[in-house]
Amino acid sequence: MRQSLAALVLCVFGITTGEFVIAGILPDVAAEFGVSISAAGLLVTAYAVGMIFGGPVVTALTARYSRKPLISVLLLIAVAGNVASALAPSYEFLFVARVVTALVTSTFFANAIVIATATSPPDKQASTVSKLVFGMNIAMVLGAPIGTLLGNRFDWRTPFFAIAVVCALGLVLVLRSVPEVANSGGSAWSELRVFGDRDVQLAIAVTAIGSAGVLMVFVYFAPLLTEVATFASSAVAVMLLVYGLGATVGNVVGGRLSDRSPKRAQLGLLVLLACALLLMWAVSGQTVLIGVMVFLVGALGFSVIPGMQARVLNTARRAPTLAIAVNASAYQLAAAFAGWFGGHAIDSAGLRVVYLVAAAVTVLGIAVSAAAWHRDTAESKRVAPVANSAPRERDH
Repeated sequence: MRQSLAALVLCVFGITTGEFVIAGILPDVAAEFGVSISAAGLLVTAYAVGMIFGGPVVTALTARYSRKPLISVLLLIAVAGNVASALAPSYEFLFVARVVTALVTSTFFANAIVIATATSPPDKQASTVSKLVFGMNIAMVLGAPIGTLLGNRFDWRTPFFAIAVVCALGLVLVLRSVPEVANSGGSAWSELRVFGDRDVQLAIAVTAIGSAGVLMVFVYFAPLLTEVATFASSAVAVMLLVYGLGATVGNVVGGRLSDRSPKRAQLGLLVLLACALLLMWAVSGQTVLIGVMVFLVGALGFSVIPGMQARVLNTARRAPTLAIAVNASAYQLAAAFAGWFGGHAIDSAGLRVVYLVAAAVTVLGIAVSAAAWHRDTAESKRVAPVANSAPRERDH
């Protein structure tokens, strides 16, 4: 079981690094292909859009296949996609390679979690899932910075080759150690009806809009640091590490706060995030303060995620097969919007305005989150009189 879980964690690390590494090499990609920073940022949007549509659709189309052969094929596609990215002769080719790689990502995550929990003791399933999620955290803390260092030391293509090697190694370990776990055997199309549920729609909106602001800053992380804060390009990898450490701390603290009081934690942390983004704009040219703010924004940006994940999973209980894909789609909607809208803002008013736009989007996330909690409160008040009336009827 430990070998199986380790293999899956390694695969999650490799695939997630492939998503995040672009943030550290964005200026180099733009320079080689002769495109603007905003155009290069669309590579993030392309990956996000691939995950948004690939998650539900690929999961539905592959519901009848055994999970181990399925994730093996998905890993092969991930290896091929990263090799294609590394060899891309043009911006358009790289764009398509990113989309193809992204199409299989959400389905791989969903199946990896099902396999891991199916092969773990019933009382260890939550901690098993957390270990898989830890693979994503390590991708941000170590994968993205190491990828950026490789890009600085050699060129931007090297990180994609390295990711392909990691995914290939993960595939070998999957074939050797991961047990066979049956799939549902039926079609998942019926579960797609979960997207028509108003509570699920609102939960997705909270995750997407609430995350979009901080993701906008992350997408344009490298140019913001080098062109606005005047960091050397070699310092970007270090700042990515600082951001990742902040994200790890925020994820733990945010989870505990959300367990105690989901409503207060979500709204309070989003307010703090909006304030931090405004402060980041105010000190954007001061390298020491920006270093501190990178850690703080990373922590606050990830502190809201546990509560958002719990909300999506709770509202999507009728469709457990797609619950994870729904959550991933919501987050990737935010990433897609961040790359596209942030690029337009940069073209209109320059790089520094990203911080202000990100803060404004986060304020919108606060409003949507408040509306969602107000809806929950109203629903509880409508249900409470019915529940309270039953004991009185029995007393007569």
